[in-house]
Amino acid sequence: MRLATVQRILGILLMIFSVTMVPPMLVSIWTGDGALLDFVYGFSITLFLGAAIWFPVRNSKEHLRVRDGFLIVVLFWTVLGTCGGTPFMFSDNPHMNFTDAVFESISGMTTTGATILTKIEGLPDSILYYRQQLQWWGGMGIIVLAVAILPMLGIGGMQLYRAETPGPMKDAKLTPRIKDTAKALWYIYLGITVSCAIAYKLAGMSFFDAIGHSFATVANGGFSTHDASMGHFNSPVIEWVCIFFMVITGANFSLHFIALRYRSFKCFWRDSEFKTYIIILGFVSVVIAIMLLITSTYTDINDAIRTSIFHTVSIGTTAGFATAPFAQWPTFIPVLLMFVGFIAGCSGSTAGGIKTIRALLIYKMGIREILRIIHPNAQILVKLGRDPVNDRVIDSVWGFFSIYTILFVIMMLMLMATGLDLITSFSAVAACINNVGPGLGGVATHFADLSDTSKWVLTFAMLLGRLEIFTLLVILTPAFWRR
Repeated sequence: MRLATVQRILGILLMIFSVTMVPPMLVSIWTGDGALLDFVYGFSITLFLGAAIWFPVRNSKEHLRVRDGFLIVVLFWTVLGTCGGTPFMFSDNPHMNFTDAVFESISGMTTTGATILTKIEGLPDSILYYRQQLQWWGGMGIIVLAVAILPMLGIGGMQLYRAETPGPMKDAKLTPRIKDTAKALWYIYLGITVSCAIAYKLAGMSFFDAIGHSFATVANGGFSTHDASMGHFNSPVIEWVCIFFMVITGANFSLHFIALRYRSFKCFWRDSEFKTYIIILGFVSVVIAIMLLITSTYTDINDAIRTSIFHTVSIGTTAGFATAPFAQWPTFIPVLLMFVGFIAGCSGSTAGGIKTIRALLIYKMGIREILRIIHPNAQILVKLGRDPVNDRVIDSVWGFFSIYTILFVIMMLMLMATGLDLITSFSAVAACINNVGPGLGGVATHFADLSDTSKWVLTFAMLLGRLEIFTLLVILTPAFWRR
């Protein structure tokens, strides 16, 4: 373990992150909302901490190993989440204690969208902007951006990329050099963000709301500048724009890269994960629309279809926007939506959850086991399209699902031990570990009423989900620290 190099890179990354507090300062100056010093303090603390970590080991030139990359990513998200909460702690509106500030910050950075805040519209514009921006930086992963920058400083980036990139197949590169891969992803990410903001503005949003909601939509984060979320705008056009961009960013960004490079969309329909992703969203949307009409929750078929598609896509891609109080919808609809949030997002996207490709592989492995019972001596391969899946990937998927299930049950029981009911405990853990945001029961609208113990459990769940569980758990094992 090259701890000096880890320390040096962590310091550099924190100093880079401190710069992200400059735009909220400019918003505060422009609007005169009185929150300027909150961000000045946050910027100063983050910059000073990063410099203090970096300076003693500034001359360390050792190359990174894989284990170093995992440690950097975990430390960075943990320390960054803490520093990201400083403006909330210094602010008078809202004024948060340490627990709430860290929860809100990590919720934004992990693109979970679970919030402590109520009466959001009364907050200063700079605070509102900062919450939206936190999601945008966390969406693609500020580490991936750093991968493009660190080679200029003489620091390799592949180890960071492997530790940060979501999905079971982490070694795939779009370009021969990992730096160029990171740049390509960020250009696409930025391009989609700009397109989304323009579309929102043309659809009727204000300039401020269009930028803020484009950040949240492209990151699949779910924070809004309004208490009623997307329902505030009461605009079918805005809802369809939101649906379109949530579907795009819930897909694998590698497909966007290939489509742009070869100027063809055929890659989407040739990809097994993407086809499954669209089929799941389409099927669930139809089921929910039918149930909304049968239960007379909606009487107009167009409203029922649009609302069902919006919420299915929003929860399925783990964005977490809402146009209606779906937690109060009748029968099984709210629970079905929560389960869609477990699997619908694609690997290599900004969505959270288990990911569609893992769910698809688990399904195919289940079919294989059934066929093996019928044909005990048959050699049956698990395939994606025409290509067989490597046994190492299959093992990692089973391992991920097993650990995910065990941790989910443990954290749910911990919340129940604090006095929460079953529905609230289940949905709170599901909302946080899948980075969805809204839950059911006592966390349908906000998480402010939970105890500090529950909030720390859910903060850990958000980090687990964002770092795909193994990235965080691996550093907690004794074997990781052995030479």
